Amino acid sequence: MAASSLTLGVLDGDDIGHEIVPAAVAVIRAAAARTGLRIDWRPMPIGRRALDTHGSTLPEGTLEALGQMDGFILGPIGHRAYPKGPGAINPHPILRKHFDLYANVRPTRSYPGIGCLHDDVDLVIVRENNEGFQPDRNVVAGSGEFRPTDDVTISVRVITRRGSNRVARAALEIARHRRKRLTFVHKDTVFKLGCGMFVEECRKAAEDYPDVTVDDVIVDTFAMRLVRDPGSFDVVVTTNMFGDILSDEAAGLVGGLGMAPGLCLGAGRIAMAQATHGSAPDIAGRDLANPYAMIESARMLVEWLGRDRGIEAAVETARLVRTALDAAIADPEKRTGDIGGRTGTRGMTEAIVAAIG
Repeated sequence: MAASSLTLGVLDGDDIGHEIVPAAVAVIRAAAARTGLRIDWRPMPIGRRALDTHGSTLPEGTLEALGQMDGFILGPIGHRAYPKGPGAINPHPILRKHFDLYANVRPTRSYPGIGCLHDDVDLVIVRENNEGFQPDRNVVAGSGEFRPTDDVTISVRVITRRGSNRVARAALEIARHRRKRLTFVHKDTVFKLGCGMFVEECRKAAEDYPDVTVDDVIVDTFAMRLVRDPGSFDVVVTTNMFGDILSDEAAGLVGGLGMAPGLCLGAGRIAMAQATHGSAPDIAGRDLANPYAMIESARMLVEWLGRDRGIEAAVETARLVRTALDAAIADPEKRTGDIGGRTGTRGMTEAIVAAIG
């Protein structure tokens, strides 16, 4: 592969994914044209449309094809609305497990004038992505939940030293390039073994990062402090379910899930851009969806790939997108209604592209 090129998969997902993923591609394409970055975009079928056209929400050959790429953009998946049938599976956990995408990086940033509860929010929550309570993530076969009688349900949480250590290292790397502060969030006062192991491994990993200042906060205390004083945090690392909940709380501080991007990183060199929000079928096709989270997720993907592979044109492409996003967000005429604006998905996308020049 040429030193100044990337190959990226494009998976629209469901519902508003068919609006916001093309928006993200259009913005990255415009910035790449300015910097000379060559991107080979490869659309791949996934989700309900793939089920209707290929007989499966994750058609045969998709995983193999994605494995030959540098990364991919995944739109929101509306799997709850899939019909019952052998081909109607939720493709997201399969993608995450297949590529071992264990670290879910979720930044939160406030902007003036869009309804943020605080003006000083600039933090990153790194969520462990492949273990925890979620039943689709913590066992190889079967389920992490079972019901031995009609009146009893048992849920199993899986915490491993390897999983805890490597997500801590991913967070420490991010902290090293920000304000050199990392907070471990846990509940070892109650989960003495599970959260206790997580904290032990976070502290072990931190020994290799003496330039990063670390502390730890109990999860319920953190939830309160996040609302009252989010500016006191920089990078946060936590277990799967805690991270899932806290990152949505953080999004609520800065305008909602439309402002909540995400990047999934793994053991290999493939990364996945995936916004935090769902597929929002109630507004699909109505030009109402906020494309910010998807565009920012794609921008994070390009930036990470650029730094990982030493492609300066990719890093510069990401910088141009960041500047253009900031300009659009600053103007009510160029942002969507959910964040106090007066345009739609297409209008905001066009404004960002125009700002790139």
